Amino acid sequence: MPVAELLQRHPRAWSRATRHPFLVAVRDGTLPEAAFDTWLAQDARFVADLLRFQARLLARAPRPAQAVLAGGLVALVDELAWFEVQASLRGLDLDTPALPATAAYAELLERLDGADVGSALTALWTIERTYLDAWAVAAPGAPAYREFVQHWTAPGFAGYVTALEQAADGAGDADRDDVFAEVVAAECAFWDMAVDAA
Repeated sequence: MPVAELLQRHPRAWSRATRHPFLVAVRDGTLPEAAFDTWLAQDARFVADLLRFQARLLARAPRPAQAVLAGGLVALVDELAWFEVQASLRGLDLDTPALPATAAYAELLERLDGADVGSALTALWTIERTYLDAWAVAAPGAPAYREFVQHWTAPGFAGYVTALEQAADGAGDADRDDVFAEVVAAECAFWDMAVDAA
């Protein structure tokens, strides 16, 4: 089953993850900056966890998937540097402890290290496709958040997500539905965390 079919197989979960009230509030400017800052610091922690997961996945991925995974790793390193700049500008501490949703997502990534490659690639595609579609919903973003929304809706990112889709589709059979559901639930919990912080 192509991974893109998962969006139609799980429409309610997908809508919740990509049209979350956090994203609507970013778009219309009603999200308190403190909630956004909490989310931003936790997302930096998540990106560091994702970098480790993706590096290990690259080491065991089939040859056709290696180039997109390697390119994604370089982008994640750049993203962490960008987070550091943003944290400095906003006076944020990126060493803040992981909140429960962040810790749970890290545990999910650790479990996926032991999953078959097809499941792990499906999870990575789901993570990035959720991010792409979610920030498109938030576009163009209220003035306070517009720079961030533009950063996460850059055209090159869509190409990366498409390449991940091809890698996941080419990796053979996997338990795609369960992996997709777990990742989407983790994404929802991550948005919830920021809203709850407000």
